[in-house]
Amino acid sequence: MGILYDDDVVVIRQSEKEGDPTVITVNCPDKTGLGCDLCRIILFFGLSIVRGDVSTDGKWCYLVFWVVGKSTTRWGLLKKRLVEACPSCSSASGLSFYRSELQPPRPPDVFLLKLSCQDRRGLLHDVTSVLCELELTIKKVKVSTTPDGRVIDLFFITDNRELLHTNKRKEDTCDHLKAVTGNSMISCDIEIVGPEITACSAESSFLPTAITENILPLEMPDELPSSLTSTSVSVNMDNSLSPGHTLVQIVCQDHKGLLYDIMRTLKDYNIQISYGRFSMNHGRACDIDLFLVQTDGKKIVDPRKQKALSSRLEMELVRPLRVATVSRGPDTELLVANPVELSGKGRPLVFHDITLALKMLNTCIFSAEIRRRMIGDREFEVYRVLLDEGEGLAVPRSKIEKQVWKMLMGWEQ
Repeated sequence: MGILYDDDVVVIRQSEKEGDPTVITVNCPDKTGLGCDLCRIILFFGLSIVRGDVSTDGKWCYLVFWVVGKSTTRWGLLKKRLVEACPSCSSASGLSFYRSELQPPRPPDVFLLKLSCQDRRGLLHDVTSVLCELELTIKKVKVSTTPDGRVIDLFFITDNRELLHTNKRKEDTCDHLKAVTGNSMISCDIEIVGPEITACSAESSFLPTAITENILPLEMPDELPSSLTSTSVSVNMDNSLSPGHTLVQIVCQDHKGLLYDIMRTLKDYNIQISYGRFSMNHGRACDIDLFLVQTDGKKIVDPRKQKALSSRLEMELVRPLRVATVSRGPDTELLVANPVELSGKGRPLVFHDITLALKMLNTCIFSAEIRRRMIGDREFEVYRVLLDEGEGLAVPRSKIEKQVWKMLMGWEQ
Protein backbone atom coordinates (compact mmCIF):
# COMPACT_ATOMS: atom_id res chain seq x y z
CA MET A 1 0.00 0.00 0.00
CA GLY A 2 3.00 2.30 0.34
CA ILE A 3 3.10 5.05 2.91
CA LEU A 4 -0.18 5.92 4.60
CA TYR A 5 -0.32 8.91 6.91
CA ASP A 6 -2.84 9.57 9.69
CA ASP A 7 -4.60 12.20 7.55
CA ASP A 8 -5.26 9.51 4.91
CA VAL A 9 -6.64 6.92 7.33
CA VAL A 10 -9.88 8.84 7.94
CA VAL A 11 -11.18 11.43 5.49
CA ILE A 12 -14.33 13.44 6.31
CA ARG A 13 -15.99 15.36 3.48
CA GLN A 14 -18.61 17.60 5.01
CA SER A 15 -21.86 18.22 3.16
CA GLU A 16 -22.05 21.41 1.12
CA LYS A 17 -25.85 21.70 1.28
CA GLU A 18 -28.05 21.55 4.34
CA GLY A 19 -29.73 18.15 4.57
CA ASP A 20 -27.09 16.34 2.50
CA PRO A 21 -25.03 13.67 4.26
CA THR A 22 -21.41 14.04 5.28
CA VAL A 23 -19.16 11.29 3.87
CA ILE A 24 -16.67 9.52 6.17
CA THR A 25 -14.04 7.31 4.49
CA VAL A 26 -11.82 4.93 6.47
CA ASN A 27 -8.86 3.18 4.81
CA CYS A 28 -6.67 1.08 7.11
CA PRO A 29 -5.54 -2.44 8.08
CA ASP A 30 -8.44 -4.68 9.05
CA LYS A 31 -9.29 -6.36 12.33
CA THR A 32 -12.31 -8.30 13.53
CA GLY A 33 -14.80 -5.90 15.09
CA LEU A 34 -13.38 -2.74 13.51
CA GLY A 35 -16.75 -1.88 11.93
CA CYS A 36 -18.41 -2.19 15.33
CA ASP A 37 -15.86 0.11 16.97
CA LEU A 38 -16.26 2.75 14.24
CA CYS A 39 -20.07 2.62 14.32
CA ARG A 40 -20.01 2.97 18.10
CA ILE A 41 -17.92 6.15 17.85
CA ILE A 42 -20.24 7.59 15.19
CA LEU A 43 -23.22 6.82 17.43
CA PHE A 44 -21.50 8.45 20.42
CA PHE A 45 -21.18 11.67 18.41
CA GLY A 46 -24.94 11.68 17.81
CA LEU A 47 -24.77 10.90 14.08
CA SER A 48 -27.00 8.58 12.05
CA ILE A 49 -25.65 6.43 9.22
CA VAL A 50 -27.97 6.62 6.21
CA ARG A 51 -25.78 4.61 3.83
CA GLY A 52 -22.68 2.45 4.11
CA ASP A 53 -20.21 0.38 2.09
CA VAL A 54 -17.64 -2.00 3.58
CA SER A 55 -15.03 -4.11 1.79
CA THR A 56 -11.95 -6.00 2.94
CA ASP A 57 -9.57 -8.69 1.77
CA GLY A 58 -8.95 -9.78 5.36
CA LYS A 59 -5.86 -7.65 5.74
CA TRP A 60 -6.87 -4.22 4.48
CA CYS A 61 -10.29 -2.61 4.63
CA TYR A 62 -12.11 0.29 3.04
CA LEU A 63 -15.25 1.68 4.66
CA VAL A 64 -17.50 4.55 3.61
CA PHE A 65 -20.28 5.96 5.79
CA TRP A 66 -22.79 8.61 4.78
CA VAL A 67 -23.95 10.30 7.99
CA VAL A 68 -26.39 13.00 9.06
CA GLY A 69 -26.77 14.65 12.43
CA LYS A 70 -26.16 17.71 14.52
CA SER A 71 -24.84 20.97 13.06
CA THR A 72 -22.65 21.28 16.15
CA THR A 73 -20.71 18.07 15.43
CA ARG A 74 -17.00 18.47 16.19
CA TRP A 75 -15.70 16.88 13.01
CA GLY A 76 -12.04 17.28 13.91
CA LEU A 77 -12.54 15.46 17.21
CA LEU A 78 -14.61 12.76 15.51
CA LYS A 79 -11.80 12.17 13.01
CA LYS A 80 -9.28 11.89 15.84
CA ARG A 81 -11.39 9.28 17.64
CA LEU A 82 -11.92 7.25 14.45
CA VAL A 83 -8.18 7.27 13.69
CA GLU A 84 -7.45 6.06 17.23
CA ALA A 85 -9.80 3.10 16.68
CA CYS A 86 -7.98 2.01 13.53
CA PRO A 87 -4.99 -0.37 13.63
CA SER A 88 -3.43 2.08 11.21
CA CYS A 89 -0.12 3.81 11.41
CA SER A 90 2.51 5.45 13.53
CA SER A 91 2.17 9.22 13.46
CA ALA A 92 5.92 9.50 14.05
CA SER A 93 7.18 7.43 11.13
CA GLY A 94 4.16 7.51 8.82
CA LEU A 95 4.64 3.79 8.22
CA SER A 96 1.71 1.38 8.41
CA PHE A 97 1.92 -1.43 10.90
CA TYR A 98 -0.35 -3.86 12.71
CA ARG A 99 -0.78 -3.23 16.39
CA SER A 100 0.11 -6.20 18.52
CA GLU A 101 -2.94 -7.79 20.10
CA LEU A 102 -0.85 -9.96 22.39
CA GLN A 103 -1.08 -7.26 25.06
CA PRO A 104 -4.63 -6.03 25.59
CA PRO A 105 -5.02 -2.29 26.21
CA ARG A 106 -4.87 -1.17 29.81
CA PRO A 107 -8.36 -0.53 31.18
CA PRO A 108 -9.04 3.18 31.67
CA ASP A 109 -8.85 4.75 35.11
CA VAL A 110 -12.20 5.16 36.83
CA PHE A 111 -13.03 8.40 38.61
CA LEU A 112 -15.81 9.25 41.06
CA LEU A 113 -17.61 12.52 40.38
CA LYS A 114 -19.55 13.67 43.45
CA LEU A 115 -21.98 16.46 42.66
CA SER A 116 -24.36 18.06 45.14
CA CYS A 117 -26.87 20.75 44.24
CA GLN A 118 -30.44 21.90 44.71
CA ASP A 119 -32.91 19.84 42.72
CA ARG A 120 -34.88 21.10 39.74
CA ARG A 121 -36.74 19.58 36.83
CA GLY A 122 -34.41 18.33 34.06
CA LEU A 123 -31.26 18.71 36.17
CA LEU A 124 -30.00 15.16 35.67
CA HIS A 125 -30.28 15.42 31.89
CA ASP A 126 -28.42 18.75 31.84
CA VAL A 127 -25.58 17.24 33.90
CA THR A 128 -25.49 14.13 31.69
CA SER A 129 -25.31 16.29 28.55
CA VAL A 130 -22.29 18.15 29.92
CA LEU A 131 -20.47 14.90 30.68
CA CYS A 132 -21.17 13.62 27.16
CA GLU A 133 -19.91 16.85 25.58
CA LEU A 134 -16.72 16.57 27.64
CA GLU A 135 -16.24 12.94 26.46
CA LEU A 136 -16.64 11.58 29.96
CA THR A 137 -18.22 8.13 29.80
CA ILE A 138 -20.64 7.23 32.57
CA LYS A 139 -19.92 3.69 33.71
CA LYS A 140 -22.21 3.67 36.75
CA VAL A 141 -24.36 6.25 38.48
CA LYS A 142 -26.17 6.59 41.78
CA VAL A 143 -28.54 9.53 42.09
CA SER A 144 -30.62 10.30 45.16
CA THR A 145 -32.76 13.16 46.45
CA THR A 146 -32.74 14.22 50.11
CA PRO A 147 -35.89 15.32 51.97
CA ASP A 148 -34.74 18.96 51.91
CA GLY A 149 -34.60 19.00 48.08
CA ARG A 150 -30.88 18.46 47.57
CA VAL A 151 -29.59 16.07 44.92
CA ILE A 152 -26.51 13.94 45.50
CA ASP A 153 -25.13 12.52 42.25
CA LEU A 154 -22.38 9.89 42.25
CA PHE A 155 -21.01 9.24 38.75
CA PHE A 156 -18.34 6.61 38.10
CA ILE A 157 -16.77 7.90 34.90
CA THR A 158 -13.86 7.34 32.54
CA ASP A 159 -12.20 10.00 30.43
CA ASN A 160 -11.85 9.38 26.69
CA ARG A 161 -9.16 12.08 26.64
CA GLU A 162 -7.28 10.43 29.56
CA LEU A 163 -6.69 13.79 31.24
CA LEU A 164 -8.99 13.63 34.26
CA HIS A 165 -6.04 12.96 36.56
CA THR A 166 -4.90 16.55 35.94
CA ASN A 167 -6.19 19.45 38.02
CA LYS A 168 -6.91 21.47 34.89
CA ARG A 169 -9.26 18.82 33.47
CA LYS A 170 -11.00 18.43 36.85
CA GLU A 171 -11.46 22.20 37.21
CA ASP A 172 -12.72 22.49 33.64
CA THR A 173 -15.28 19.74 34.27
CA CYS A 174 -16.56 21.39 37.45
CA ASP A 175 -16.70 24.77 35.68
CA HIS A 176 -18.89 23.30 32.93
CA LEU A 177 -21.16 21.73 35.53
CA LYS A 178 -21.31 25.04 37.42
CA ALA A 179 -22.37 26.78 34.20
CA VAL A 180 -25.32 24.43 33.70
CA THR A 181 -26.41 24.20 37.36
CA GLY A 182 -25.87 27.87 38.22
CA ASN A 183 -26.07 28.97 41.83
CA SER A 184 -27.80 25.73 42.80
CA MET A 185 -24.49 23.82 42.83
CA ILE A 186 -23.28 23.15 46.37
CA SER A 187 -20.14 21.09 45.71
CA CYS A 188 -18.27 19.28 42.94
CA ASP A 189 -15.47 16.83 43.62
CA ILE A 190 -13.59 14.40 41.36
CA GLU A 191 -11.21 11.70 42.57
CA ILE A 192 -9.72 8.54 41.17
CA VAL A 193 -11.05 5.33 42.70
CA GLY A 194 -9.25 2.06 43.23
CA PRO A 195 -10.29 -1.35 41.91
CA GLU A 196 -11.81 -2.30 45.28
CA ILE A 197 -14.24 0.66 45.12
CA THR A 198 -15.07 -0.09 41.48
CA ALA A 199 -15.72 -3.75 42.27
CA CYS A 200 -17.94 -2.82 45.22
CA SER A 201 -19.96 -0.42 43.08
CA ALA A 202 -20.44 -3.16 40.50
CA GLU A 203 -22.39 -5.34 42.90
CA SER A 204 -25.80 -5.56 41.32
CA SER A 205 -28.92 -4.66 43.22
CA PHE A 206 -31.66 -7.26 43.35
CA LEU A 207 -33.97 -7.64 40.38
CA PRO A 208 -37.07 -9.83 40.74
CA THR A 209 -37.14 -12.94 38.55
CA ALA A 210 -40.34 -11.74 36.86
CA ILE A 211 -38.49 -8.63 35.65
CA THR A 212 -35.46 -10.49 34.33
CA GLU A 213 -37.64 -13.03 32.53
CA ASN A 214 -40.14 -10.59 31.03
CA ILE A 215 -37.89 -7.62 30.24
CA LEU A 216 -34.56 -9.33 29.56
CA PRO A 217 -35.39 -12.52 27.64
CA LEU A 218 -32.45 -14.22 25.96
CA GLU A 219 -34.66 -15.75 23.29
CA MET A 220 -37.27 -14.18 21.03
CA PRO A 221 -40.62 -14.29 22.87
CA ASP A 222 -43.69 -15.53 21.01
CA GLU A 223 -45.39 -12.18 21.54
CA LEU A 224 -43.83 -8.74 21.89
CA PRO A 225 -45.50 -5.38 22.60
CA SER A 226 -45.85 -3.83 19.16
CA SER A 227 -45.27 -0.29 20.44
CA LEU A 228 -41.87 -1.19 21.96
CA THR A 229 -40.39 -3.19 19.10
CA SER A 230 -39.06 -2.58 15.62
CA THR A 231 -41.42 -4.26 13.17
CA SER A 232 -40.91 -5.96 9.80
CA VAL A 233 -37.50 -7.48 10.55
CA SER A 234 -36.33 -10.16 8.12
CA VAL A 235 -32.97 -12.00 8.32
CA ASN A 236 -32.11 -14.52 5.58
CA MET A 237 -28.92 -16.56 5.06
CA ASP A 238 -27.78 -18.02 1.76
CA ASN A 239 -24.70 -20.08 0.92
CA SER A 240 -25.53 -20.65 -2.76
CA LEU A 241 -24.89 -17.18 -4.19
CA SER A 242 -21.18 -16.95 -3.35
CA PRO A 243 -18.55 -19.72 -3.51
CA GLY A 244 -16.62 -18.36 -0.55
CA HIS A 245 -19.06 -16.36 1.56
CA THR A 246 -22.32 -16.64 3.44
CA LEU A 247 -24.72 -13.96 2.29
CA VAL A 248 -26.91 -12.41 4.99
CA GLN A 249 -29.75 -10.24 3.74
CA ILE A 250 -31.54 -8.04 6.27
CA VAL A 251 -34.65 -5.97 5.75
CA CYS A 252 -35.77 -3.85 8.70
CA GLN A 253 -36.74 -0.44 10.02
CA ASP A 254 -33.99 2.07 10.61
CA HIS A 255 -33.25 3.09 14.20
CA LYS A 256 -30.53 4.95 16.06
CA GLY A 257 -27.46 2.72 16.08
CA LEU A 258 -28.80 0.17 13.58
CA LEU A 259 -25.43 -0.60 12.00
CA TYR A 260 -23.82 -0.65 15.43
CA ASP A 261 -26.31 -3.32 16.60
CA ILE A 262 -25.51 -5.47 13.56
CA MET A 263 -21.76 -4.97 13.81
CA ARG A 264 -21.57 -5.66 17.56
CA THR A 265 -23.51 -8.90 17.09
CA LEU A 266 -21.10 -10.05 14.37
CA LYS A 267 -18.14 -8.99 16.53
CA ASP A 268 -19.44 -11.02 19.49
CA TYR A 269 -19.78 -14.05 17.19
CA ASN A 270 -16.27 -13.45 15.78
CA ILE A 271 -17.65 -13.12 12.24
CA GLN A 272 -15.88 -11.02 9.61
CA ILE A 273 -17.49 -8.96 6.85
CA SER A 274 -15.75 -9.29 3.49
CA TYR A 275 -18.20 -7.00 1.74
CA GLY A 276 -21.29 -5.18 2.93
CA ARG A 277 -23.74 -2.58 1.72
CA PHE A 278 -26.35 -0.66 3.71
CA SER A 279 -28.96 1.66 2.23
CA MET A 280 -32.08 3.40 3.46
CA ASN A 281 -35.17 3.53 1.26
CA HIS A 282 -38.35 5.54 1.65
CA GLY A 283 -39.28 6.20 5.26
CA ARG A 284 -37.31 4.01 7.64
CA ALA A 285 -37.02 0.92 5.45
CA CYS A 286 -33.44 -0.40 5.23
CA ASP A 287 -31.76 -3.07 3.10
CA ILE A 288 -28.48 -4.62 4.25
CA ASP A 289 -26.44 -7.19 2.30
CA LEU A 290 -23.46 -8.75 4.09
CA PHE A 291 -20.98 -11.29 2.71
CA LEU A 292 -19.54 -13.04 5.77
CA VAL A 293 -16.80 -15.49 6.68
CA GLN A 294 -15.67 -17.06 9.92
CA THR A 295 -12.23 -16.38 11.38
CA ASP A 296 -10.90 -19.38 9.43
CA GLY A 297 -11.90 -17.64 6.20
CA LYS A 298 -14.69 -20.09 5.41
CA LYS A 299 -18.42 -19.57 5.04
CA ILE A 300 -20.89 -20.51 7.78
CA VAL A 301 -22.15 -23.99 6.89
CA ASP A 302 -23.08 -25.42 10.31
CA PRO A 303 -26.91 -25.16 10.53
CA ARG A 304 -26.71 -24.60 14.28
CA LYS A 305 -24.33 -21.67 13.87
CA GLN A 306 -26.53 -20.25 11.12
CA LYS A 307 -29.63 -20.46 13.28
CA ALA A 308 -27.90 -19.00 16.33
CA LEU A 309 -26.52 -16.03 14.40
CA SER A 310 -29.77 -15.42 12.52
CA SER A 311 -31.83 -15.55 15.72
CA ARG A 312 -29.48 -13.21 17.56
CA LEU A 313 -29.49 -10.69 14.71
CA GLU A 314 -33.29 -10.75 14.59
CA MET A 315 -33.52 -10.33 18.35
CA GLU A 316 -31.11 -7.37 18.40
CA LEU A 317 -32.96 -5.62 15.57
CA VAL A 318 -36.45 -6.19 16.97
CA ARG A 319 -35.46 -5.15 20.50
CA PRO A 320 -32.02 -3.50 20.62
CA LEU A 321 -33.09 -2.09 24.00
CA ARG A 322 -35.70 -3.14 26.54
CA VAL A 323 -37.99 -0.57 28.13
CA ALA A 324 -40.62 -1.13 30.82
CA THR A 325 -42.23 0.50 33.83
CA VAL A 326 -42.87 -1.54 36.97
CA SER A 327 -44.22 -0.97 40.45
CA ARG A 328 -41.63 -0.50 43.16
CA GLY A 329 -43.73 -0.51 46.28
CA PRO A 330 -46.17 2.39 45.88
CA ASP A 331 -43.92 4.11 43.33
CA THR A 332 -43.19 3.73 39.62
CA GLU A 333 -39.79 2.61 38.35
CA LEU A 334 -38.58 2.88 34.77
CA LEU A 335 -36.32 0.04 33.62
CA VAL A 336 -34.14 0.18 30.52
CA ALA A 337 -31.65 -2.51 29.56
CA ASN A 338 -29.24 -3.07 26.70
CA PRO A 339 -26.73 -5.84 25.96
CA VAL A 340 -23.05 -5.22 26.65
CA GLU A 341 -20.44 -6.16 24.05
CA LEU A 342 -18.19 -9.10 24.94
CA SER A 343 -15.38 -6.54 24.96
CA GLY A 344 -17.12 -4.88 27.92
CA LYS A 345 -18.30 -1.76 26.12
CA GLY A 346 -21.84 -0.55 26.70
CA ARG A 347 -24.16 1.30 24.34
CA PRO A 348 -23.45 5.06 24.07
CA LEU A 349 -25.87 7.82 25.14
CA VAL A 350 -28.54 5.57 26.69
CA PHE A 351 -28.69 7.48 29.99
CA HIS A 352 -28.59 10.76 28.05
CA ASP A 353 -31.63 9.76 25.99
CA ILE A 354 -33.56 8.42 29.00
CA THR A 355 -33.15 11.65 30.95
CA LEU A 356 -33.98 13.75 27.87
CA ALA A 357 -37.22 11.84 27.27
CA LEU A 358 -38.28 12.27 30.91
CA LYS A 359 -37.38 15.96 30.80
CA MET A 360 -39.60 16.41 27.74
CA LEU A 361 -42.44 14.72 29.64
CA ASN A 362 -41.89 17.03 32.64
CA THR A 363 -41.35 13.92 34.76
CA CYS A 364 -38.98 14.30 37.70
CA ILE A 365 -36.42 11.69 38.77
CA PHE A 366 -36.20 10.80 42.46
CA SER A 367 -33.30 8.36 42.14
CA ALA A 368 -31.41 6.52 39.42
CA GLU A 369 -28.70 3.91 39.08
CA ILE A 370 -26.80 2.08 36.37
CA ARG A 371 -25.57 -1.44 37.06
CA ARG A 372 -24.42 -4.40 35.02
CA ARG A 373 -26.07 -7.76 35.46
CA MET A 374 -25.50 -11.23 34.05
CA ILE A 375 -28.67 -12.78 32.62
CA GLY A 376 -27.89 -16.32 31.52
CA ASP A 377 -24.57 -16.09 29.68
CA ARG A 378 -25.01 -12.44 28.61
CA GLU A 379 -24.22 -9.21 30.36
CA PHE A 380 -26.72 -6.35 30.34
CA GLU A 381 -26.47 -2.74 31.36
CA VAL A 382 -29.57 -2.06 33.46
CA TYR A 383 -30.85 1.46 34.11
CA ARG A 384 -33.27 1.81 37.05
CA VAL A 385 -34.99 5.19 37.38
CA LEU A 386 -37.40 5.81 40.27
CA LEU A 387 -39.85 8.50 39.22
CA ASP A 388 -40.93 11.35 41.46
CA GLU A 389 -44.71 11.11 41.37
CA GLY A 390 -45.38 13.98 43.75
CA GLU A 391 -49.13 14.19 44.28
CA GLY A 392 -49.59 11.46 41.69
CA LEU A 393 -48.06 10.40 38.40
CA ALA A 394 -49.47 12.85 35.87
CA VAL A 395 -48.09 10.95 32.87
CA PRO A 396 -49.46 7.44 32.17
CA ARG A 397 -46.91 4.62 32.34
CA SER A 398 -47.59 3.60 28.75
CA LYS A 399 -46.77 7.12 27.57
CA ILE A 400 -43.52 7.13 29.53
CA GLU A 401 -42.48 3.79 28.02
CA LYS A 402 -43.36 4.94 24.51
CA GLN A 403 -41.57 8.30 24.80
CA VAL A 404 -38.39 6.73 26.20
CA TRP A 405 -38.45 3.98 23.56
CA LYS A 406 -38.88 6.47 20.72
CA MET A 407 -36.05 8.63 22.04
CA LEU A 408 -33.69 5.66 22.31
CA MET A 409 -34.62 4.48 18.81
CA GLY A 410 -34.31 7.94 17.26
CA TRP A 411 -38.01 8.05 16.40
CA GLU A 412 -38.92 11.02 18.59
CA GLN A 413 -39.71 13.25 15.60
